[in-house]
Amino acid sequence: MTLSSNPAPLSIPVQDDMAAGNTDTGTPMIQVESLSKTYRDGFQALKQVELTIRRGEIFALLGPNGAGKTTLISVICGLVNATSGSVKVDGFDNQTEYRQARERIGLVPQELTNEAFTTVWDTVSFSRGLFGKPKDPRHIENVLRALTLWDKRDNRLLELSGGMKRRVLIAKALSHNPQVLFLDEPTAGVDVELRREMWEVVRGLRDQGVTIILTTHYIEEAEEMADRIGVIRRGELVLVEDKATLMQQLGRKELTLHLSAPLEAIPAALSGHELSLAEEGHALVYTYDVAHQQEGSGIAGLLADLEATGIRVKDLHTRQSSLEDIFVDLVRESA
Repeated sequence: MTLSSNPAPLSIPVQDDMAAGNTDTGTPMIQVESLSKTYRDGFQALKQVELTIRRGEIFALLGPNGAGKTTLISVICGLVNATSGSVKVDGFDNQTEYRQARERIGLVPQELTNEAFTTVWDTVSFSRGLFGKPKDPRHIENVLRALTLWDKRDNRLLELSGGMKRRVLIAKALSHNPQVLFLDEPTAGVDVELRREMWEVVRGLRDQGVTIILTTHYIEEAEEMADRIGVIRRGELVLVEDKATLMQQLGRKELTLHLSAPLEAIPAALSGHELSLAEEGHALVYTYDVAHQQEGSGIAGLLADLEATGIRVKDLHTRQSSLEDIFVDLVRESA
């Protein structure tokens, strides 16, 4: 086996050698329609899910444990049969055209199920062969280098740390040049430094046209990486939205006003504002949405009313809702 000392950057062709693939960038990469899944014991894991995932985007699927995230991914990947509904991958039905749909997908599962005594090189190469792909040592080398696994290529999997084993799962998923990459909790058990390095790899894949679907418990991961966000609860998609739009529409801000003298209660003259006392009366907290802030009248009116009541402010600062705040509110409202 002869390998180059300076391989090209990791490249995952969007079309690769799939002659029958759909090259229309306006066609959704994943199309889910009226998808339901009920298990034999009667548990309904998915309820009439409708979802369109665009080509070349990073889509984050959020939800509490047992919400249906893994079941949805498993159905799309063809690992679990749906009770009703349909799934298309790059225009191919994942039931009637299973081979064409499945070979476009790379899946990184939650579980570390690697073969303990196999080397990194062998397990990644074997995964490529499972999809009927010809041997391509250069591609395997590029994948391993991009995931910082090249120096571990001859190590047996039992010799690797948990973070490195998770990288091997990603390498296996990329071995056959997929157009879609599913990452089911990809950074669970990975330290912060490795997590950020892996985010860079994922962004690089997205920039090359690979569609990324990510499930995660790390809300900051979705906030950092995703183009769009979906929230699933009890098998139902309660929201799908562009991240920026979601933050603008649902994000709220807090203006904390530190007072020169403490208050025992909020004066009646300020009852028209969404205020609460904090810091044992030494601060007023004003909560408002982004649209209200853009109008400009809310804060201006508050400050005018404060001046009229003789309340003096010595300092102030603002805080905007994070995606975690929004997620918690959505899940609570859907309870």
